[in-house]
Amino acid sequence: MAYLVISKMLLIIVEGIDNMNIKYMNESKTTKLHQKDGVVYISFDILDKYGVVNGFSTRVGGVSKGHLSSMNLSFHRGDDDSNVMENHKRLAAAAGYDYKKLVFSDQVHETSIYRVTEKDMGKGIMVRSDITAIDGLITDVPGIPLMTFYADCVPVYFYDKVKKVAAMNHSGWKGTVKNISRHMIEMMVAEYQSALSDIICAIGPSICQSCYEVSEDVAVQFMAAYRKDEYEAMIIDKGNGKYQLDLHKANYYNLVNSGIQDCNIAITDICTCCNPDILFSHRASHGMRGNLGGFIMIPEQ
Repeated sequence: MAYLVISKMLLIIVEGIDNMNIKYMNESKTTKLHQKDGVVYISFDILDKYGVVNGFSTRVGGVSKGHLSSMNLSFHRGDDDSNVMENHKRLAAAAGYDYKKLVFSDQVHETSIYRVTEKDMGKGIMVRSDITAIDGLITDVPGIPLMTFYADCVPVYFYDKVKKVAAMNHSGWKGTVKNISRHMIEMMVAEYQSALSDIICAIGPSICQSCYEVSEDVAVQFMAAYRKDEYEAMIIDKGNGKYQLDLHKANYYNLVNSGIQDCNIAITDICTCCNPDILFSHRASHGMRGNLGGFIMIPEQ
């Protein structure tokens, strides 16, 4: 099947799926596009090479209708629960994990992280979850898929290749400026004895700088949180209190400033807002959208 991307546009070929007008591009350096039984999702080379089950869903291959079409993964966007469950079954079958063992986050744009164990399997999808106000999930248990949800915010993936620890966090502008990734890395070191040099990371699809205008009250928080050179590299001042913010770059700085080696970080250049026919975008759809899912799992031996 096709591999992906060029610039901020996601260009793929999918034969016979919804008659979408999408094109083929050759392999990129950081990301692969997969199709199985009509389901299309993205994975990250830096994680693939360690056998980590990982990915980021697209809108393609599900059963949801209208503005939720077709691979909506959220039970909280007005979709029929049966549609959402079928979408999860299809994505899990394509990517290679058990949907009944999924553990969901409960995102509130903060920095709290939850340690997932066997007792948490199925929380959010098979049983009501008691995991609340959580934007990051982490585990060292093989076979438990972790999932966080997106429609413009940044997914950040973590894997300790030695200790075999997998994690994900949801990083919107609030989570980015509060540096949820630093909290995640500190937890990996403190609770799993991870060495910084062993942690590999991927920064996934999100809204790009060209599409992401923010107000001055947001910009000044980034000015306070980053060095001057970093701030100037991630912010374009348009005047009149309007700024263009690069969340991918901000999250990259969060990782390297927390001790992750540059060679262990992969960054996509896929914009959710530039690709509203293929990816859900809150900004592009003015809130009329479903949710994409980012997932990671330590494979069972």
